[in-house]
Amino acid sequence: MCVFPVRDPFQRGQWAIAALFCSLGFQYATWASRIPAIKADLGLTAAEVGVLLMAAGIGAVASFPLVPVLMRRLGSARLSLLSALCLTLLLLGLALAPDYPVALLVMVADGVCVGCLNVAMNAQGTALETRYERNAMARLHATFSAGSLLAALLASGMNTATSSVTAHFAVAAAVLVLLAALARPGLLTDEAPAAPKQSRNRTGWSLPSRVTLWMCCAMAFGTVTEGAMNDWSALYLKEVARSTAALAPMGIAVFSGMMVLARLFADGWRTRWGDGRVVLFGSALAAAGLAFALVSGGVVTALLGFACVGLGCAAVTPCVYVAAAKQGSEALALVAAMGTTGLLAGPPLIGFVAGSSSLVWGLAVVATAAVVVALSSTRIQWTPASG
Repeated sequence: MCVFPVRDPFQRGQWAIAALFCSLGFQYATWASRIPAIKADLGLTAAEVGVLLMAAGIGAVASFPLVPVLMRRLGSARLSLLSALCLTLLLLGLALAPDYPVALLVMVADGVCVGCLNVAMNAQGTALETRYERNAMARLHATFSAGSLLAALLASGMNTATSSVTAHFAVAAAVLVLLAALARPGLLTDEAPAAPKQSRNRTGWSLPSRVTLWMCCAMAFGTVTEGAMNDWSALYLKEVARSTAALAPMGIAVFSGMMVLARLFADGWRTRWGDGRVVLFGSALAAAGLAFALVSGGVVTALLGFACVGLGCAAVTPCVYVAAAKQGSEALALVAAMGTTGLLAGPPLIGFVAGSSSLVWGLAVVATAAVVVALSSTRIQWTPASG
């Protein structure tokens, strides 16, 4: 019997795929929330924690050549479920890791599975939009943030009840299994993609088209823009805008809240104006809002600027994923890998610029990245407006 008692097949598929997005956000935020405890349990230094976090990113980037092969052999539905279940086991493996080398191996494997699930679930979202000719990707990406919020609430509750990371991750694993069970009945069967012809080298790998390279550029710089707000907004408010310590975290709250809210409505914007215009004007708004905040200074203008970034960037990643998926699984895997690269390269780049000059110039790099996204969007083949 179907877990989703919904007659509308579009809604049934949307709920199922949303469960996948939610599970990825939940799994990531669960282990991230217990980094201090993992650090203490394994006796790690701050540098070793940094390498541990980097290991997950390296695994995600390394998954690029593997994902297209698995997509062809398993299909996006089976690959997404298999990846979600592997992430559940890896969460338990991290809790039970006896030493640092084992933890590193677990995190590399975690990154590979994240890369697989990221591509497979976005392929499912694109298939849903294509099959029913209705936009849903932005709302699906909003459920990723909802999963992260759910994980944070669970972590807070488990920390109150027990200090055991194993107990916490066991409860989280049960939630992940439930989400996979909810997703399974409503996932879409794969259809043969009508991807454009691409040249192949001697090893059989297709060479990315020019359009795919522009998508990679938009995704990489889009994730730099998006990730920078989580990493640097609080520090900017405290050290540059001279806010109080209590007010500094509001930078993340304003940005994240605006992004989730915008993603709930962004599919309607896509239907009305088309993906291309939404990405172009959204990234331009992010660049202009942040630039105005940096030039003006002050806490209020900073928060307004961060809100503009959240509003403007909300639909960038979903729209680029949709465009990449229509180019085929290899293009989608490459674009997803570039998104991870942007998340990895962005924070140290901003930190380097800030250390050499100031954090104002560091965030100016973020505004410039948003401009690059806007320019890249003009060279991508987008889904046209349908309303």
